[in-house]
Amino acid sequence: MSGTGARESVFPTRMALTNTKMRLKGAQTGHSLLAKKRDALTNRFRAILRKVDEAKRKMGRVMQLASFSLAEVSYATGDISYLVQEQAKTASFRVKARQENVSGVVIPAFEPDRVQGSDFNLTGLGRGGQQVQRSKEVYAKAVETLVELASLQTAFMILDEVIRATNRRVNAIEHVVIPRMENTIKYITSELDEMDREEFFRLKKVQGKKKRDAQAAEVQNQEKAQAATTESERRPENVDKGGVDLLSSKDEDVIF
Repeated sequence: MSGTGARESVFPTRMALTNTKMRLKGAQTGHSLLAKKRDALTNRFRAILRKVDEAKRKMGRVMQLASFSLAEVSYATGDISYLVQEQAKTASFRVKARQENVSGVVIPAFEPDRVQGSDFNLTGLGRGGQQVQRSKEVYAKAVETLVELASLQTAFMILDEVIRATNRRVNAIEHVVIPRMENTIKYITSELDEMDREEFFRLKKVQGKKKRDAQAAEVQNQEKAQAATTESERRPENVDKGGVDLLSSKDEDVIF
């Protein structure tokens, strides 16, 4: 059951009340920790978002310069694609991957590792080799920017998904779990109070009955005592006022 006034289906006992209070405290602690985690991830997410925007702008400028440099190479040296394919036997760039821990979230980060490759200074005629080298440097910068952008985009997507999941958990704890436990505590407390009132009323009834029984017994004892006194008063008067039994007393002999 969810919504306003929802509570858990528990039997109202003091042990259930204690357990629910402990669970409520744990839920509040978890909510606080998740909220701090969400705030930390959000701050990092915004910083990465700014870096992504800067990297995209930088990527646009670098790719523009790379296109112009390639046009200069084509103008100065002509088509040298076959020569580049012959000399480029190994990769000039390698990507290293590492991991960053942001509030318990593992984010992969990529770093370019430039390897000394082929030298194209002597390629082409005249100053064509310098144009090729300049174009190579510009494209190397473009590759570095591309790797940086890929790393930021990966972190951006991971953080976006984690922040959404954390927000759902925080909202569920704040608006569902904690209110449900609070309503359960209120229900158990009210039921226990009602049981205490019933027990108090029962004890008062028992004490009242005992008191009435004691009064009735006392009245009965008084009536018995009064009846015994009345009975003793109704006996034959064979005792004088001085307490001497006239019938059992003997007169002294009279001698004439």
